Amino acid sequence: MNLLIRLIISTLAVLAAAYVVPGVVVASVTTAVIVAIVLGILNTFLKPVLQILALPITILTLGLFYFVINVLIIYLATYLVDGFSVSGFIPALLFGLVVSVVSAILGMFLD
Repeated sequence: MNLLIRLIISTLAVLAAAYVVPGVVVASVTTAVIVAIVLGILNTFLKPVLQILALPITILTLGLFYFVINVLIIYLATYLVDGFSVSGFIPALLFGLVVSVVSAILGMFLD
């Protein structure tokens, strides 16, 4: 049950970010659900590996390279999901920030 609620929260966050951030297009609610699932899988399995591999550059940039890793994950999701597109680096960065903030706010009501 908790997993289903988290999926709904992530889907709402993706829809909210697509509505707020110009340059991000989500074709339908079904696409938003798929994007939420794909982002969850990529963040679970691929992001930790990328963070470990990029640790030296992250130290040099005082942690700002984590934003670049997040944008790369979003670009990979746009490649994997039809109906989801991001038009550039800044929209992808803003999309990631909005999804994180909305998920955190909605997640507070879950706990």
